[in-house]
Amino acid sequence: MTLFIEGHSCSYELQRIVQMFFPGEKVAVVPSCTGPKQKPYVEAVLSGGKAAVLWVPEHGEPLTAPARGITQDAPKYEIEHLLGVMLYSLLSKATGLRPQWGVLTGIRPVRLLLSKMQQGLSGDALHADFVEHYLVSESRFSLALQTAEAENRILQRSTPDSFSLYVSIPFCPTRCAYCSFVSQTVERAAKYIPEYVEKLCEELRYIAAIASDLGLKLRTVYFGGGTPTTLDAQQLARLMDVIGQAFDLSDIWEYTVEAGRPDTITADKLYAIKNGGAKRISINPQTLDDRVLQAIGRRHTTAQLMQAYALARQVGFDCINMDLIAGLPTDTQEGFQNSLDQVVKMAPENITVHTLTVKRAADMTFERAKEQFGLVTGMVDYARETVIAGGWQPYYLYRQAGSLSALENVGYAKPGSEGLYNVYIMDETHSIFAAGAGASTKLKRQETGLLKRVFNYKYPYEYISQFPEVLRRKDLIRAFYQGD
Repeated sequence: MTLFIEGHSCSYELQRIVQMFFPGEKVAVVPSCTGPKQKPYVEAVLSGGKAAVLWVPEHGEPLTAPARGITQDAPKYEIEHLLGVMLYSLLSKATGLRPQWGVLTGIRPVRLLLSKMQQGLSGDALHADFVEHYLVSESRFSLALQTAEAENRILQRSTPDSFSLYVSIPFCPTRCAYCSFVSQTVERAAKYIPEYVEKLCEELRYIAAIASDLGLKLRTVYFGGGTPTTLDAQQLARLMDVIGQAFDLSDIWEYTVEAGRPDTITADKLYAIKNGGAKRISINPQTLDDRVLQAIGRRHTTAQLMQAYALARQVGFDCINMDLIAGLPTDTQEGFQNSLDQVVKMAPENITVHTLTVKRAADMTFERAKEQFGLVTGMVDYARETVIAGGWQPYYLYRQAGSLSALENVGYAKPGSEGLYNVYIMDETHSIFAAGAGASTKLKRQETGLLKRVFNYKYPYEYISQFPEVLRRKDLIRAFYQGD
């Protein structure tokens, strides 16, 4: 499909809007074209003080929206918004779809809402801005508002000298069909793990020395991946011992380790994690339907999930997150509801509900996920209503390009158990120092809002072989804070 633009340069947002209505389609953007145009295509034109949009399907009659006036020299954001609203309305009429987030295409709708509140909007004016101006549905506005209230309390805790630490363990038992993370299956990469752990310990010490010199306070630690519990208990204990010795943990607010795959969880690993200082873990079923688990390439069973959860409680963990994904291949509305209902009965402190996202680096394709388009909204809505009714509240929310029906991912928590790191990384509140393969350090200068990223090598073998360069790049942290 082609998006033709003329008289303006607002291609990116318009392209994203077209993709919401035609998921999986490649939308090429082409400047003004006077020759024959291959169907299907969309046109968005600004000419002579008028904005106009046109939809020409492969079969059937073209549709146009009534032209609307706007000056050629209007600010770009005004032109972009007007054309976006016109295009959204036109394609809604053409397809019968009405994406819930309206013309908002960004990943952080809650940040936008908070910025509007900081500008003084509230009550009816805030509602009108989102529902009438941005065409956001009533249910999504309500969800964003609830999330913003909880998120704002967490954001207020951060201070200019705060930072978080991310530890990357890019290994998994198997690769899930929907996964696009830079992770390696144990079968392929087990030989790298011992040396990887040693290098990671060295990088953590190096980061700790820099943070200490700069007088920064570590607020949250997050082990992610991959699956951190792919490591054995001794390797986990070693990493956590290094963190405990090298960093000042006296001001820490949260310490999380993802134990995401139930088939990697043992009592020894859980005790190593707990004794190492982590009080929050994730045990992620994604679904509690064994048939669906098999379809997405996860080798564990629902029974193993139940056993792992019970074991974590026995070990003494009192803050557990569980992830579910709406829209998995072969899942049904009834099946998803059953999974969610079982998780609610288990009563973890956090429940995170993701919308299936199709990414280029994953094995999953839009063709394979297409059958779920008509189901996923019902799944996500059921989850929201059920979880909130059960006493969990939304505290962070984000969207991803390629999510089915352009829907959202939401973290819900029992009051007082919110995952702080999730909010800080998504909002880019303060610096995140990241260690390990595939990790990306995000540096934030509080007084100006300046952001800078420092990347590690993606794959474990690169990380190991290029380790001196990994440490050299970490020196950019010091330079950033010292204003160089």
